[in-house]
Formats: sequence, C-alpha cells, structure tokens
Amino acid sequence: MRVSSGLISGLSLAAAAGLSLVGASFAVTAIENGSEIGIRRALDEATFDWAEVEADGLRVILSGTAPDEATRFDALSAAGRVVDAARVIDDMSVTPTAAIAPPRFSAEILRSESGVSVIGLVPGTTDHESLSTRLGQVAGPDNVAEFLETADYPVPDGWAEAMRYAVDTLGSLPRAKISVSAGKVHVTAMTASPDERSRLERELRRAAPRGIDVALDLSAPRPVITPFSLRYILNDEGGHFDACSAPDEDSASTILEAARAAGLTGRDSCTVGLGVPSPRWDEAAALSLAALNRLGAGSLTMTDADIALVATEGLDPGLFDQIVGELETALPAVFALHAELPVPEDTGPAGPAEFFATLSPEGLVQLRGRVPSEGFRTLADSFARARFGSDAVYTAARVVEDLPVDWSARVLAGLEALGLLVNGVVTVEADTIAVRGVSHVEDASAQMSRLFTSKLGERAVFELDVAYREPPPPENQPLSAEECEARIAEILAQGKITFEPGSARIDATSLQIVDAIADVLDNCDAIPLEIQGHTDSQGRESMNLELSQERANAVLSELSARRVRTSSYRAMGYGETRPIADNDTEEGREDNRRIEFRLVRTDTSPDDETTLDGLSGDSDSEAGSGPSGEDGVDGGTEDGSGEEDAQDGAGASDDGNTPEETE
Repeated sequence: MRVSSGLISGLSLAAAAGLSLVGASFAVTAIENGSEIGIRRALDEATFDWAEVEADGLRVILSGTAPDEATRFDALSAAGRVVDAARVIDDMSVTPTAAIAPPRFSAEILRSESGVSVIGLVPGTTDHESLSTRLGQVAGPDNVAEFLETADYPVPDGWAEAMRYAVDTLGSLPRAKISVSAGKVHVTAMTASPDERSRLERELRRAAPRGIDVALDLSAPRPVITPFSLRYILNDEGGHFDACSAPDEDSASTILEAARAAGLTGRDSCTVGLGVPSPRWDEAAALSLAALNRLGAGSLTMTDADIALVATEGLDPGLFDQIVGELETALPAVFALHAELPVPEDTGPAGPAEFFATLSPEGLVQLRGRVPSEGFRTLADSFARARFGSDAVYTAARVVEDLPVDWSARVLAGLEALGLLVNGVVTVEADTIAVRGVSHVEDASAQMSRLFTSKLGERAVFELDVAYREPPPPENQPLSAEECEARIAEILAQGKITFEPGSARIDATSLQIVDAIADVLDNCDAIPLEIQGHTDSQGRESMNLELSQERANAVLSELSARRVRTSSYRAMGYGETRPIADNDTEEGREDNRRIEFRLVRTDTSPDDETTLDGLSGDSDSEAGSGPSGEDGVDGGTEDGSGEEDAQDGAGASDDGNTPEETE
C-alpha cells in the first residue's frame, strides 16, 4: 500500500513545528535564567540584598522593600544595566517615613490705643469668626487685625483654656502683650499706678484656670521730674523737706536715712520719677545732708547738678571752710557746690586767710583751710599724695577768692617742709608760715630755713619749732635663720602643701600656703634651705624618686615666681626612702607624701632639734631611718669636701598619688 505524498508532507510539517517549539522553549528558559542570574549578581554587588528577582519570559520582576526612594531608584538602575530597562518590572515598595511631629502652636496678642492684633499658628479647628468677635468686643469690630496661620493637627492639652484666659484678660489691660502657648500664658502690660498694678495682679491670678501656667510682668510708669530737685531746711526745731526727688525706691531710702540723721521731723517720703541728672544723685544728696547736719542749721537746695548750701550767721568761719572743703572733695564730679556763710555787715570779711597741713604720728595727712582755685586744690592734693602716700592724704580745703598773690607758693613750700617731720603741723597765713613738730633729721630747722628763703625770698617770715628725735631702728630687719624656721613651722602646722593626684602640679588650695611661706622668706637673709619631696612606698621606687624631685622643683619654682631670692635654696627628691609613718595604713601613707623645708646647718650635733623638727613629734622615731639619724637627715651627707651637713626642719605633706597608684 502506498502512502500518499500529501500525508508525507503534512507529517513533515508537524515534525518541524514541534521541533521549533521545543527549541523556542529551551531558548526562553536560557534567557530567563541568564537575566535573573545577571541581575541578582548586580544587586548583590551593590549590597541591595533586600531586593528579590523573578524572571517571567523576557520580563524581569523586582520586588522587596527599599529603605528609601533613592535606594529603590538605584536598584532599578542596577538592573537596567544588565538587561534592557524596558524588560524590568518595578514591584518594589519603600519603607514608610516616620510621622511628622506636630508644630508648636502659639499666638501673640497685642493691644494698644489703636486696636488689637493677633499673630501666630493655631490648630485648624480654631473658630476664627468667634475669636474675631471676642476681640472686637474688647477693641471694637473695626480695630482687630488677625494674622493667624492654621495647621491640621490635634489640639494640644491646655490650648483652649490658655487662649480663652488670654482673651478675657485683654479686656482689663489697655496696653499689653499676651503670649499664648499650650498651658502657658505670659502677660506683659503697663498700668497707671503701683496701686492699680497690685490690684490687677491679684485679680488676674485669681482668674487663672487650674493647670495653666500664668506669668505676669506688670509695670507702673514713673513720672518725669523736671528739674530734679531737693530742698531741705534745718533749724532749731528740726528738719523738713520742701521737695525731695529720687530715681528709685533704693535711692529714696538712702536720702531719707541721711535726712533722719540730720534731724528730719516732717514728711519722710520722696517722689520717685525719671529725669535724674546723675546715677549718683542719692550719694550727692546724702553727703550734702550730712554736711548740713554738721553746720547745725541752714538750707540745702539741689537743682539737677547744682547744689546750694547756706549756713547761718555766726558760724565759725574755720569750721565752715573745713566742712565745705570736705564736701567739695567728696561730691561726684558732675555736681557743682555753691556754699554761702552770711556775714553781718559790721564784722568785715569772713575769717582770716589760713591753710593747715597736719601730719599725724601714724603718717596720715590732712589739708584744711583755703586755696585760690579748684586746680590748685587738685595740685596740692597730688603733691601731698606723692610725698606721703595715696591712701594717707585727706583734703578738705575750700576754694576762696581774693587770697594773697603768693598764696600758692607759700602753701607748696609749707607742704615741702611738712615732709621733713614725722608728725606736726604747718600753718600758712597771710604774713607768716609756722612749722611745729618732731623730726628725725638733725638739721631739719636749717633745711626748712633754706627752703623758705629760696622759695619765698629773703624777706620771708616764718616760725620754726622743730624738735629732733633719734629715729627708731628699722622695723623690717631681716629675720634670723632660726626665726625664719619658726615662722615656716607655724604655717605648716596649720596646713600642708598638696598636689594634684599623680602629678607635680600644686593644688590650687595650697597656693595660699606657698604665698605665706614666700612672705616669710622675703624677710629672711640668704639662708641655706633644702626643699625636700617625699612619697609613700606604693609604686616603683624609681618613679617615686622622680616624682618627689619634680614636686620639690615645683615648690621652688613657685617661690621663685613670687620673687623670693632662691639662690641659696636647693630642691631634692628622696622618693620613698625617708618615711615618717607606717606605709601599711592610709593615714601613714598620707603622712609620708609630703614636702619638707629643711634648714641646712653645719657643725650640728645629732641631739639638736629645731622648731621645724618638733612638728614631726614621735612620727620620726616611728619610721626610723637607720644611720641617717632620728629624723632621717640629722646624719648629714658628704659633699666631697669633707664637710658634713646636719639638716633640720619640718614639712607639709601632699595628698597626691604616685603614678603607680593611679595605674
């Protein structure tokens, strides 16, 4: 039987089609596997281990959760570099971001004569119309300016109550600023008077809702006083104010206290206001009231920076000059004093022209009397301070016109003569100069005579009554070595030199001890002194020796920094070799960590003990140190020249640790 040609052709075509399908299937599988493997390798190299890859035919699906949008885009780009980007299907998600924190709601409400304005950020649920209506009831509907922004976030606790209280409070304050936040209200306002301020503070605090923090800053303006004035009258019946101005309550208290000391019997209050000519007004007023009190009677008038002081007739002109001179010297520079002593018509000029310079045995100088000008008073004061010391001169001279032509030269010559006395007085008058007192200069009278004739001429008239007294021995005689030793012992008995732990830096609390020792050594001659450093036995011996040397050097450096002459001193570190107590106890180690000041003596027997040695007591014998003697140093050291030194003294321990202790 023969197969037809048509059947054979059909079978051939079917076989070819099947073979094509099988080949295509193998090709797609190969492409899928190759794409998936290539993309997975690229993602792993980029450390995108969170991404998953799945091949579906020619498509490549990326899935997983990216930490952020930028990382997700980087993963897509990495896959697109391996296969055609059109074949990459994005099925990735991004980690959701944290919720945005709600904003801080706050509002500022301002009220003045022109109206009310409110600005700030408020919750979205705020009823703007109701708020505007309430503010309009306070300032009028046409005088409200609202500049509020809103945010749709939950209303915080305490916001509604704080806002309601702020608006209610605004009605009592015509000039105010109110700051509102959740649970807090800060009110800043001006009131008409101190009484109104006190009343409003009470009312606003009572009206504050529970749980709301209310801060009140209410002020009462002070009046402007022009001119700033004070007038005080003092007579036999006492004193009283016609006017009293003060810049604040403290100044008023100062003025009233001075007035009470000057016999105040009338009203005891001052008007507090603005316009004071100087911040030292109260000081000037108190000084002037004290001067008026010393005069006994009269009037005091202060108008801004001008001060008028009027005494009563019959007052001793010398006393008047002294009081006025002292007041002129003490007043602050901005104030000008005008003093007047009424003179009866039949008495002539108010007292003779006189100037007094007094030197006390303590070295204090007082200048009183009359000078021709303010400039010369300053000159005389400076001349006296340069000669007798800035803190030893007190000037109470008064400026008076119509003094003799050569008055300035006579006063300066008298001050120069006063410099030759140890105590006494120089009196300058119109026709003569008188010097009386005591001098340590044998020919003081001769020197004064030459001084006056050279400065004032050969016709100068002067009287000299100067006694010679042999000067006492100098007070600042150098201390002996034993006295220096005893003084240092007294200082160290009250405290000790300490260091910062494990270092050679002197602790700040011990610098006063070093200062005191330096003061003693400043009064000592060049004495052979050894500054010794000692440690306890903890740590390595070599490190302890090094630390003790550094600490002794530090003390020597501190003394040198205080300008102590240290050329005869030496610093030595002995480490742990010379204990004075048991190193097995904390108290003993504390005693062994010390700085000692030892006076180097020659030809001293081992039985000798100095004042400094006595401080150690039995602790020296307790530690013992073998052949070196009872205190560890009495045996001395050989310096190579055959001379043996026995060293006595005392020390101050330090509480620093050796480096090994800190390790």
